[in-house]
Amino acid sequence: MREYPLLIGDRNVTTTRPLEVRNPFDGSLVGTTFLAGEQELEQTIALAQQAGSALWAMPSHARATALRQIADEMRGRREELGLLLARECAKPIKYALVEWDRAIQTFHVASEEATRLPAEVLQLDNSPAGEGREGIVRYFPVGLVAGIAPFNYPINLVAHKVAPAIAAGCPIILKPASSAPLSALELAGIIGRTALPKGAVTVLPMDRGTGNLLVTDPRFELLSFTGSPEVGWKMKAQAGKKRVVLELGGNAGVIITGGTDLDKALPRLLMGAFAYSGQVCIHAQRFFVHRSLFADFCRKMADGAAALKWGDPTDPTTDISAMIDSSNTSRVAEWLAEAVAAGAKVVSGGFGRDGIFAPTILSDVPREARVCTEEVFGPIITVEAFDDFSDAIDSLNDSRFGLQAGVYTDSIAEMDMAFERIQCGGVILNDVPTFRVDHMPYGGIKDSGLGREGVKYAMRDMLEPKLLVKGRG
Repeated sequence: MREYPLLIGDRNVTTTRPLEVRNPFDGSLVGTTFLAGEQELEQTIALAQQAGSALWAMPSHARATALRQIADEMRGRREELGLLLARECAKPIKYALVEWDRAIQTFHVASEEATRLPAEVLQLDNSPAGEGREGIVRYFPVGLVAGIAPFNYPINLVAHKVAPAIAAGCPIILKPASSAPLSALELAGIIGRTALPKGAVTVLPMDRGTGNLLVTDPRFELLSFTGSPEVGWKMKAQAGKKRVVLELGGNAGVIITGGTDLDKALPRLLMGAFAYSGQVCIHAQRFFVHRSLFADFCRKMADGAAALKWGDPTDPTTDISAMIDSSNTSRVAEWLAEAVAAGAKVVSGGFGRDGIFAPTILSDVPREARVCTEEVFGPIITVEAFDDFSDAIDSLNDSRFGLQAGVYTDSIAEMDMAFERIQCGGVILNDVPTFRVDHMPYGGIKDSGLGREGVKYAMRDMLEPKLLVKGRG
């Protein structure tokens, strides 16, 4: 199995703390890398600070060219890299390849955004004091960015931090998930073969103690974190004066009205509910189904879930594979048992085998059960019948989260009501909340986070406006 040294500047670095990465499906060794300590982090910060000026000094077309080069190499190695991703986090290869496709698109979009940084010319003579003057606003990099990424999208969520930083001219140090760092390290190698300044982008696996220095060190001007709300909000409290962007997931809801064509919608409903065993920030978790369709919905979803193929994530026919680790599998089983003990009914699933948890559908779930109130991050959905669309919105909003929501309706009035009243960062019409393309603004409210991702929107947090007033000598 391959060894992945750390790339610090233009040097390959190993440390005394090797990190083995194993396939969650069968325990096989995927590769070995190394945990950086405070010494390696200090070296990386110094290099990044030096690289920042050179990165911003590059003309925008040169940064755009580097971003396209990154996308092109990823595209040329798609099959190889997809297999690596599938093995390191047990993501079925059909989804792993799509994730690399999305990362390629993220860098492609960033290459375009690098050439159209915002700027404004302001007319100032709308008051007498401004006569003979004009204002010019340019946007400059905020400085060094700290990125912390999770295991569930180990390349595209890394891309959503790295690509906008390059486009904006900000150096970045990124901590990948310790359970799935290899795809991000491959990306670091690809970036190292471009003309970008050495040290402008560094990927450093770290333990939690060292990684927390990304949060507390005042030399970082921006922290971008994707992960759990408990960790994210604690980081914000520790971050000092730096800007903070948080993407913290949720328990996304789906409203299915009486006119929905279930047969047409079923493939997307199954994908939203069970893709990557529900380990998705916008996993469709809570379903609110019009009473006229409730029985059919439960039957069709149960039949569809039963037909999903379990197995090796590298098998192109696999739909469901192992969860990221045994502790998460056990947690999902515990939350399920708690719900059933409180009165929930198992419509289908409800068991696990060899680290794989069955796609599970629950009805009659008490609202206070954790499978309703928290982010399951597993292959469990809850279903609830409704009679009135307004009541369904109230039920969906009954959550401390607000990332995205899906609404199936053919009514313009219901569409407008959903957009006005649903408390979340994005409403997806006639699709599951799991929909995302990589240039759209993405983020949530309430405990789902702070700020937005999506290349252009992420760049807004990475740029600082500066005003020049000219005229009158």
